[in-house]
Amino acid sequence: MPAVIIQTNDTPFKRVAIDPVTLDIIENALRNARIEMDATLVRTAMSPGIREQGDAFPLIADAKGKMIVGQFGSFIDGFLRQFDGTLEDGDMIFLSDPYSCEGAVSHSNDWLVLLPVFKDGRLIAYTAMFGHQSDIGGSVVGSMPIKASSIFEEGVRIPPVKIWKKGEYNDDLMKLVMHQTRKPDWCQADLNALIASCRVASNRVIEMAGRFGDDVYFSATQELLERNHRAMNALIGMAIAEEPVSFEDYICDDGKGFGPYKIKCTMWREDGKVILDFEGTDPQSAASINFYLNENMFKMFFGIYMIMVFDPQILFNDGFYDLIDVRIPEGSLLKPKFPAALSGRTHALGRIFDILGGLLGQKTPEFLNAAGFSSSPHLFYSGWDNREGKSGEWFQLFQIGFGGIPGRPMGDGPDGHSLWPGFTNVPNEFLERYFPLRIERYATEPDSGGAGKHRGGNGIRMTYRFLTDGQIAIHDDRWFVPPWGVNGGAPGGRATKLLERADGTSEVVGNKVEDVDVKEGDLLHFVTWGGGGWGDPLERDPEFVALEVRQGLVTAEGARAYGVVLAGDGTVDQSATAALREDITSDRGELPLFDYGPNLGELRANCLAETGLPAPTPPEWANHKHLAEAAE
Repeated sequence: MPAVIIQTNDTPFKRVAIDPVTLDIIENALRNARIEMDATLVRTAMSPGIREQGDAFPLIADAKGKMIVGQFGSFIDGFLRQFDGTLEDGDMIFLSDPYSCEGAVSHSNDWLVLLPVFKDGRLIAYTAMFGHQSDIGGSVVGSMPIKASSIFEEGVRIPPVKIWKKGEYNDDLMKLVMHQTRKPDWCQADLNALIASCRVASNRVIEMAGRFGDDVYFSATQELLERNHRAMNALIGMAIAEEPVSFEDYICDDGKGFGPYKIKCTMWREDGKVILDFEGTDPQSAASINFYLNENMFKMFFGIYMIMVFDPQILFNDGFYDLIDVRIPEGSLLKPKFPAALSGRTHALGRIFDILGGLLGQKTPEFLNAAGFSSSPHLFYSGWDNREGKSGEWFQLFQIGFGGIPGRPMGDGPDGHSLWPGFTNVPNEFLERYFPLRIERYATEPDSGGAGKHRGGNGIRMTYRFLTDGQIAIHDDRWFVPPWGVNGGAPGGRATKLLERADGTSEVVGNKVEDVDVKEGDLLHFVTWGGGGWGDPLERDPEFVALEVRQGLVTAEGARAYGVVLAGDGTVDQSATAALREDITSDRGELPLFDYGPNLGELRANCLAETGLPAPTPPEWANHKHLAEAAE
């Protein structure tokens, strides 16, 4: 049965007229409340993932659960349908199990806090925040086992429970949960930060309603939702065709030697709605790369992409959800059946953005983006710090790496950036102060951005020297299937990981590995992938290419992909450049809309020589034979 809301005042809110100035004030006050949630979080959390990198996502919703400001879209309607209990003043919900909230959080590391906001006996809003916990128990340090075959291997699973009930804190529950983690100090501090952020936003909502009146605040939120609906309706009519278009992309492997895994989506407009159908996506994996995609989350992804490409001034909110119909096959990689493992879902989550770009740009190539840094590469390093003065104390690092943003219609993709706009890098000084390692190099990787009129952003080369024995794990992708270019742009460079041993040996390390022993003095070269290029590389200004060679972003050899030849002093050799560009033009033929690089057969044949790793084996689905046959 659905949740029961207990109010001591059941007077309904009234819709009243609201002037544009008041609406603008409330809109920006809500934006600022969201920013204050983030600021509270980073001042209170302890783990590097949240405190330094900002791996947490805020939400302020109306009394029906529709997101007014936030990032991932609202899960609250699904929660209210499934939560078999009451919500009243003084309650706060805590959960982490993706299967208990329709994938609102997509793996158990994400702890979510939900606060119903009451004013004068009436439910007026919800605030929520979820953030990635660095360790929640389970079979491996960091609680993201690559080879897990079920969610039971991935640490503590928390169903929706009341962490606060009628204003009383559930201390016994917290003792039980913190007993499961290897880092209870971090987890407790991070959870307190989530709670504090929700309370800050709750206070701001109550202050706004008190200043303007409950009915005015309510009316403003409804107008913001309706305004978003009108804007998205217009954008959909402009950008989405009735004729279906399809696009597919791949997760390179599953960490068990199988891959790539296909994600496919078909899009069309029908009766004023956008249909997004994932039929043709591969069945769920036996490993942890499954992504339990919440339909509302994907609607928000779609809306954010549309808004950022076509009209960035529109406020993100849930007002347009009835304009979108998302269809995801049961038992697929994007809707796995319980108890499928989910901890490595970040690769599929990120690849969704590449697929959206490929879909939305086919009707309007001038707005098309290339494939880019569509993941969140993870490095885990843990062990006992046996350096002098450290007394063998336990340490564990969880860090998210950055890479190349795709080439875009408006210019080059940024070098060494995050998939998520609000993320920041962990300062090297922080890493060296708190962990037994030294950062020997932190730089962009030249030529890893795909060539184009607008260059794809370069990936990052981060070189770690380990100062004590320990173990590492790596979660990354795009090492096998490269990120594609568009409108004549070239694919970006692929990811690679190289471990140089202190004994002089070296080895290429897979991009999804765990329990790799490292010794004091070993070096890890952690190289992420670049973004694909946009547009004809021969249209790029040769002088600008020469400047980027001097800046170390492109090599002299890489400049030839732009048809640019440099003289010995680094200046452009004008005659040689003109000749090379003429030769390239005469040989290449018509420029493709999408440049995927070599096909899968060629990638498999050349994999070992090009990457130092064996090619993944095509996936097998023993329990999904009919789906596997359809996927072929």
